[in-house]
Amino acid sequence: MKRIAVLASGRGSNFQALLDTIARGDVPAVCICLITDNPRAYAIERAVRAGIPFRVVDFSAFPDRKDFEEAIFRAMKECHADLYLLCGYMRLLDSRTVREFNGRIMNIHPALLPSFRGLHAQRQALEYGVKVSGCTVHFVDEDMDSGPIVLQACVPVLEGDDEETLAARILEQEHRILPEAVRLFCEDRLRIDGRRVMRLEREG
Repeated sequence: MKRIAVLASGRGSNFQALLDTIARGDVPAVCICLITDNPRAYAIERAVRAGIPFRVVDFSAFPDRKDFEEAIFRAMKECHADLYLLCGYMRLLDSRTVREFNGRIMNIHPALLPSFRGLHAQRQALEYGVKVSGCTVHFVDEDMDSGPIVLQACVPVLEGDDEETLAARILEQEHRILPEAVRLFCEDRLRIDGRRVMRLEREG
């Protein structure tokens, strides 16, 4: 059974979706830790209710960003997790951290990458006038929202959509594909081949 650690900065709804699927037995994993850069993150409440240890590495307490990055690196290292999930974690991981945990960090992004990277992806999609948006689970590399793609889900952009309504429909799909991507990882059914993530058939 794989050990999972989650990094989150806010509500933690994807964190909760993962916890729910683990509790149902749909994902062969145990969540061992929440790491957050925000001492007021609601994700902490979710961790407490689930009996999961949490670590707060308060970004505002570090005048030097390099010291913050070092503290996050140490917190991740001390988890000894098999997989680290960025669930609404609003900081970029530094290059050393990405290299140390290469192939073991996944992120969920509310757009169909490679379109609309970075913040406010739903707003970017609406301003561009796309007819279809969605979400992406990808492995993390040293660039922003650019790592190999594991799973994607499409969501239609409807007439009259605003940022909030589009985000809500995309979030429903995030809650579906993130646990699915984690399940595939935990079953050792993902292989990274350059920019492609290959899904392996289940043995037996």
